[in-house]
Amino acid sequence: MIDVEQPTERVLLVGAPPLDRSQELVDEHLAELARLATTAGAAVVGALVQRLEAPHPATYIGTGKLEELARMARERGATLIVFDEDLSPAQGSAIEERIGVRVMDRTELILDIFALRARTAEAKLQVELAQLQYMRPRLKRMWTHLSRTAGGIGARGPGEQQLETDRRLIDRRIARLGGRLEEIARSRDTQRKARRTAFQVALVGYTNAGKSSILRSLSGSDLFVEDRLFATLDSATRAVQLGEGYEALVTDTVGFIRKLPHHLVASFRATLEEVGEADLLLHVIDASAPNWEHQAQAVDEVLADMGADPARVLLVFHKVDRLGSTRRAALRERSAAFMGPHVMTTVEEAEGLEPLRALLRQRIRALRTTVRLVVPVADGRMLAEAYREGEVLSREQNGTEIVLVARVPEAVVGRWEGQEGVRVVRQDAA
Repeated sequence: MIDVEQPTERVLLVGAPPLDRSQELVDEHLAELARLATTAGAAVVGALVQRLEAPHPATYIGTGKLEELARMARERGATLIVFDEDLSPAQGSAIEERIGVRVMDRTELILDIFALRARTAEAKLQVELAQLQYMRPRLKRMWTHLSRTAGGIGARGPGEQQLETDRRLIDRRIARLGGRLEEIARSRDTQRKARRTAFQVALVGYTNAGKSSILRSLSGSDLFVEDRLFATLDSATRAVQLGEGYEALVTDTVGFIRKLPHHLVASFRATLEEVGEADLLLHVIDASAPNWEHQAQAVDEVLADMGADPARVLLVFHKVDRLGSTRRAALRERSAAFMGPHVMTTVEEAEGLEPLRALLRQRIRALRTTVRLVVPVADGRMLAEAYREGEVLSREQNGTEIVLVARVPEAVVGRWEGQEGVRVVRQDAA
């Protein structure tokens, strides 16, 4: 594993934003690209920006800027150039040919970070699949590197043959990885069906917004938490006690980012299906980030692409402990402009998550149905299930029967209505 504390590359960053992008947003994008490079283990030695009406078809940036980039690379000893925009295979190859330094775009950098962070077998499969899908159309560029190293003479024929061989090998590997991930998806679906009566919550948000910290504090479990981009890639589900007898299954999902590579979204489909199946999505926003609105918009765009229902999204403004009283009051005023409910949280204060617990209890209560349940006294199993699955509001014994008034999930009501020897009356219909 790469030691991220010891930079292995000297990186120049290149931004090529459209003319209408604000300077504030340009600066934000480059600052985030620098954080990505640092996370991958690089030392950033400079940055170059050119605003474009349209990308140059051959080299993305113009000839003059390309020459300036080459001079900067020589003067600063750069070993890698990272573009904030996606480059075509031909553009990457042309830039490398002109500058003589390896070139990478934002997508490739994020894929590299995911490979560095993958810990479980599933995450490694997902990242490998995304990398192979990204790599396949760029094989010719990679073989250009090899032919230059070998001197070029006599390399063309074997290189072309090897190129086709590599493509076939990659296609077979992609098919195998896809099959294994389909098996994982079926297994996840089985697990979700087994817990379908539980209230399911998915934590979503920009990378490093604090999702894992919230789940660790809510559940009391020992989850890995680190103040880095994409510190965790693997989804984790924990049972969370919310108080007053309420419980939820809360899942932490992989963090989002601007321009999240579509290969990654596709590869992590099995993991991200938790988002589609959840009763509630908690969109965690780092309230201490000066650009939190831009980050929230990036997450909203990914959720929209995934078909998530906006009605199931609850905004969670996190890390409010980092705000002074004035900034916290200002945030309350700004957040009031959002449609739908929201809550402010922190894991650094004793009751910092209580507003979230209260709101989750409220959501669970709203999804439950109040029923009058008549059970034979001897049916201990049914009585135990009523207490386990719902919130018992009252209980009285009438001879050989026990009458309960309980608030329970609709799925449980449907199951009880089909059981022999049990009478269920919906209170709303009574």
